[in-house]
Amino acid sequence: MTPDPTRRSERSRRAILTSAVELVHEVGFRKLTIEAIAARAGVGKQTIYRWWPSKGAVVLDGLLAATNEDPDDLALPDTGDVATDLRVVVRAIVAELADPKLSGTTRALMIEIQENVELADAVLERLLRPQMAAIADRLRAAQHAGQLHADLDLSVAVELLIGPLYHRWLLRTAPLTEAYADTVTDLALRALAPSGTSPKE
Repeated sequence: MTPDPTRRSERSRRAILTSAVELVHEVGFRKLTIEAIAARAGVGKQTIYRWWPSKGAVVLDGLLAATNEDPDDLALPDTGDVATDLRVVVRAIVAELADPKLSGTTRALMIEIQENVELADAVLERLLRPQMAAIADRLRAAQHAGQLHADLDLSVAVELLIGPLYHRWLLRTAPLTEAYADTVTDLALRALAPSGTSPKE
């Protein structure tokens, strides 16, 4: 029976992405090499270069695969209760940032994009912007339902909601917990709700 090249390619792709995430967590982004990823994944380095232009692109895809995030399918839940829906999302972000392995990969990317403009653009377009757009869409629906100010700047509203999470994570000022996630969500929604109301009303 002839082996299916599609299955073999998918197996190799997954091995490469897993290896990239493991290695960047172990040695850091600067010491990570395509050769090391290839060796751990059991593939030739030309296989990696055929699918990705740089190690940064491999690590970014590895992070997306590890978090099971599809940029085309990031719609937030809409139960009609914006506070409940956003609490779920903010808790999920906190859980990812608090996960040692995922956090190490994300932190490595955040450091590298300070000097690598091409990688920074890719992280923005493939990781950050889709997440922020999904949150903005949920806030927009809450606006239309009269749960939030009608004249909100949605991009700023999103930053108000998730900015504190990344501040605490980047500066390591305190632990990231579900209780903290809920506090940030509640405070942000109080600021965004129409005067004299709460988001649940």
